[in-house]
Amino acid sequence: MSTSDTVVHIVDDEEAVRNSLAFLLTSAGFAVRVHQSATDFLAAAPNVTNGCLVTDLRMPDIDGIELLKRLKAADAMLPAIMVTGHGDIQMAVEAMKNGAIDFIEKPFSDDVLIESIGRAAERAAEQTRSAAAIEQVKQRIGTLSDRERQVLRGVVAGHPNKTIAADLGISPRTVEVYRAGLMAKMQARSLPELVRMAMDIELDGDGTPS
Repeated sequence: MSTSDTVVHIVDDEEAVRNSLAFLLTSAGFAVRVHQSATDFLAAAPNVTNGCLVTDLRMPDIDGIELLKRLKAADAMLPAIMVTGHGDIQMAVEAMKNGAIDFIEKPFSDDVLIESIGRAAERAAEQTRSAAAIEQVKQRIGTLSDRERQVLRGVVAGHPNKTIAADLGISPRTVEVYRAGLMAKMQARSLPELVRMAMDIELDGDGTPS
């Protein structure tokens, strides 16, 4: 997954602005989708898996900051760049607080926007890679037996083999066997890596992903 796979979503109520930005970014090598309103984009956002957002601040239906708030509330936040011709420090701070990674005032040079979108696209690609990695871990967790999940829970809690064995009513040697098995299934090269995997997906008390 690379930034070239990232789709830049442009949200602006002015057609001329949408077309101008789309032409600029397409010429710079980005894949682009345009949306005439925040409402239109919100309808599409749940299906966006690798994208970043360029949105105008002032729009008639839902403004840019409200758009970011709604994306956060829907757990559909993207790396976002706010563009405005009426910016000030207070607006910039508000945009950043609600998830924008950049705040660009008009008029701006093409290079400034392209560089900012490049950073947003890289962040989007990183998030997609991270999401894919977490999904892999969840799938591996699904291959564990009940006993292996119990041992995993003990390992993540930082308990030594003897404690885990006493809690489960088995021998420390048996715990070692289960631990070796679950590490192989989880494709963990070390105990710290195994613990990090489990922490990344926030295991519930029964050893299943939350």
